[in-house]
Amino acid sequence: MHHLDLQVIERALKWANQGLTVWLCTVLKTFGSAPREPGAMLVACSTGDYLGSLSGGCVEEDFIVRLQKGEFNEPVQRVRYGGDAGSANIRLPCGGRLEVLVERLAPNTENLTHLEVMHATLLGRQPLTRCITLDGSGKRFNPSNNTEPTVTFDTDSVNIRIGPALRLIIAGISSVSAPCALFAQTLGFEVIVCDPRDAPRQNFAVAGVEVQAVLPSVFIASGGCHANTAVVALTHDPRIDDLAMIEAVRTEAFYIGVMGSQQTSQQRAERLLRSGGLTESQVARIAMPIGLNLGSKTPAEIALAVMADIARLSRGKERHAL
Repeated sequence: MHHLDLQVIERALKWANQGLTVWLCTVLKTFGSAPREPGAMLVACSTGDYLGSLSGGCVEEDFIVRLQKGEFNEPVQRVRYGGDAGSANIRLPCGGRLEVLVERLAPNTENLTHLEVMHATLLGRQPLTRCITLDGSGKRFNPSNNTEPTVTFDTDSVNIRIGPALRLIIAGISSVSAPCALFAQTLGFEVIVCDPRDAPRQNFAVAGVEVQAVLPSVFIASGGCHANTAVVALTHDPRIDDLAMIEAVRTEAFYIGVMGSQQTSQQRAERLLRSGGLTESQVARIAMPIGLNLGSKTPAEIALAVMADIARLSRGKERHAL
């Protein structure tokens, strides 16, 4: 899940706790060119305010207009856009089509509890599957895992897998940290920067990034990683980078990498094996040198290479397949 989806559910909870009915929209299926993928969410209320995205603009505007006209008063509806379906005025790029689940959630105890479980799941460690009957008769949660499809559905029900929001832990602040954080935010990651040093923290200013005044290794060891977490060490300081790697390989993090040249990386691998107590298989989990080999020189280029490699792995692409 993307960090934007976490913000969507937080906004839904806020409105519902204020006594407002909310409409939770989830992309079920896309055909052809579509900007968002299955599972992407948007929440709206009757005032016309909304948060999230289904397509990148045109679909959202059409949905809000139709919502304010009273078109979505059923508990559950499936809405199609593009092709010959949906609004006659909406045409997605390159002939794409989009199918959306619209849930009308009144501010009652059952719906508040459902939203709270969704919120806890996006913040937590274990995924769940939301099971929604299309006749509006009920919804429930089932255990899930990250190997299941994000969305499946038939004529009677929809199953939507939700799980921990994508997280990037940046171990230490350097010239690469800020552009890396900015790229990660754009890609939908929750970003947490850890550095115990006062001076680097005072010079680091990226809006929306959580900054922890602790050693990255301490934050990671305290439970900062889940299966949708990437950990990157960017300081060239082994007192920060090596300790972060030692803790990161003991977690479920899907990407672990540390910056350095080929020679520095070889020396680090030997050091982690000799004095870090790591096994060969643990060291093999660490991407070093970090990132794709783009010939990067500037901090922004290095950050791009790092986030491109993370995006590659999160999509299940092998390097040789690029």
